Amino acid sequence: MHSAPRPRFHLAVEVDDLAAARWFYGRVLGCAEGRSSERWVDFDLYGHQLVAHLGSSSHGSSGARDRTSNPVDGDEVPIPHFGVLLDPGRWRALADRLVAAGTDFVVEPRTRFVGQPGEQSTMFLRDPAGNALEFKAFADDGQVFAV
Repeated sequence: MHSAPRPRFHLAVEVDDLAAARWFYGRVLGCAEGRSSERWVDFDLYGHQLVAHLGSSSHGSSGARDRTSNPVDGDEVPIPHFGVLLDPGRWRALADRLVAAGTDFVVEPRTRFVGQPGEQSTMFLRDPAGNALEFKAFADDGQVFAV
């Protein structure tokens, strides 16, 4: 008997340029590409299914998309945002890859809540369509839902 697969999320985001989405998610983040059509592309985002859908509205990365944020431990965190919790080694490898690629971060890779419950490494960036992403890692996975 084998165990059931770990739950995975499916997230669909709007993009305004599929070629730019393929470059960012495929080349910059290193996500394998799955199925696609003329209007959407599936990506393997650390085992989760992310779908970039070509939207009918055009807001691009020029700033037309709402840029709401909340202050969190000294940073202005963009909302909405999505991302993945990685183990510390994969987080560091991704941070190094993004720094080497010259990524324009919303929040540079750093550790927040130092010495407090929920201490975590985090970084925020935007894809070419302006969607905000966060990648984070907890040295102690038991702190993910710490109060």
